Amino acid sequence: MKNVNSDVAYDFIRKGILAGEFSPGHPLMTNELAKVIGVSRTPVRDALRQLEADGLVVIRPRVGASVRTMDLSEFRQICGVRLALESYAAGLAAENRSEAELVEMRLALENMRRLTEKIVGVENEQPLLTELVREDVRFHVALMTAAKNDLMKKEILRLHLINRVVSAPMPSEANARLEKSERDQRRRAVLSEHQAIFDAVVQGESQLAKAAMERHIQDIIDHSILMMGQAANAMVTRELTEEELSYTA
Repeated sequence: MKNVNSDVAYDFIRKGILAGEFSPGHPLMTNELAKVIGVSRTPVRDALRQLEADGLVVIRPRVGASVRTMDLSEFRQICGVRLALESYAAGLAAENRSEAELVEMRLALENMRRLTEKIVGVENEQPLLTELVREDVRFHVALMTAAKNDLMKKEILRLHLINRVVSAPMPSEANARLEKSERDQRRRAVLSEHQAIFDAVVQGESQLAKAAMERHIQDIIDHSILMMGQAANAMVTRELTEEELSYTA
């Protein structure tokens, strides 16, 4: 029989990870989590094992659980799998999509266009950026649904979550240093990529849809790796500066 408390613990920890409250490498102490959540240690341990299966948590013997971290090599590997699966899914979507799924994709795309133009005109991007990310996810979920392959959809969503957890903290730090005009230019380019994917799916052109999605995902990979590299370099510079200051103090 399924343990309700395990579900409660799972939802609590998972939300904390995705919200950034538990950052990559953050230790997940069973006793502390049990007290905060209001359950015994057994449901927390069950939840951590499930999150490990999801790829969001790492459990090491005699060390315990922590939020997953990923080096650049691992990140490239997981992105390669995502590239292959999502490109294939786009091709299937062009062959299998229903009118209802096209409507869902179109609505998401229209909202992305509206939000992108709003972001271009404001300095405080964060509230609109949250909405934009939500519509981006909505577009991709609609496309995966249109592919009519539940197993592949589940795996792609799992990879999305892992990418989001392990890469988001570093790229956002580096991304903040980009000029506003550069960020706006990139967002318009991303919107155009989504439009190309949608047009190919509408036309039922499987190969065009695959190629458009491949370009889009590869662009995400290249940008993420660039941002991760810049953030890592900034961290090293900061650590060296702090070390120099400690010698002069």
